[in-house]
Amino acid sequence: MDFNGRSGEMDVFVTVAREGSLSAAARALGLTPSAVSRIIARTEQRLGTRLLLRTTRAITFTAEGEAFLRGARRILADMAEVEEAIADQGVPRGRLRVSAALGHGRLAIVPLVAAFSARYPNIVVDLTLGDEVVDILGGQADVAVRFGHLPDSPLTARRIGDTGQVVVASPEYLQRHGTPQEPEDLLRHNCLRFNFRRAEPNWPFIRDGREFSLKVSGNIECSSGEALAQLARVGAGIARIGEFTVSEDLQRGDLIPLLEAWNPGDREPIHAVFVGGSAMPARVRLFVDFLLEHHRM
Repeated sequence: MDFNGRSGEMDVFVTVAREGSLSAAARALGLTPSAVSRIIARTEQRLGTRLLLRTTRAITFTAEGEAFLRGARRILADMAEVEEAIADQGVPRGRLRVSAALGHGRLAIVPLVAAFSARYPNIVVDLTLGDEVVDILGGQADVAVRFGHLPDSPLTARRIGDTGQVVVASPEYLQRHGTPQEPEDLLRHNCLRFNFRRAEPNWPFIRDGREFSLKVSGNIECSSGEALAQLARVGAGIARIGEFTVSEDLQRGDLIPLLEAWNPGDREPIHAVFVGGSAMPARVRLFVDFLLEHHRM
């Protein structure tokens, strides 16, 4: 790498900050400590201010040095992103970090990742399944698949589908406790509920064209739709879950849909969320386009 230009100076400065000393930075860059020192001195001379305070034990940054470090990191990251986006236009490659909810990811995203990887073998898909919200702007993921209405943010979102909700119970549970005939009957049943922050505490229904909600209760709460479906299958109670989670259970008869005449038909949007813009790597654009084309919910 050419360390004579301004980007080279920034790279040296950022490496010194990361490694903690001039000698460690020199080893990382394949330079001598005196060469690193000269580059830092040249930068300081050009800027007309001290950036580092060096002692025999450690280095510290001046206020100007801290400001230069923040700017250098941002500029180098932007340069790398632009070069990466241009370089992979011909043959898309590199690591693509994808985040998806546990249940939906297993049922809907994993099969799509397999098909996407077969089409683009030079892209390494790094898939993380979990119900926590990752920080895309902070670099924790390139694409996140998220449910529900999204808050305002500088991120780009593309709607890839939606899903409804269904109230279900196992034949065994209904045989033991009876089948609710109208929503208010749920007040006498053990209702399995979500415990995460954005979960609605009440279950919505509709009667004579008017929507209303019912505050249900039960002795089990959980963050995972798949876990609630499993609990419902073994007869622990009645659950209200996304259709995609229990579609196979409903087809097999392991779970029975309840109160369908009162189902409000509410749909929850599913979005692919990512950092857009002209510097977006081709692998991100290709994956989002693939989700738009093949996602079936």
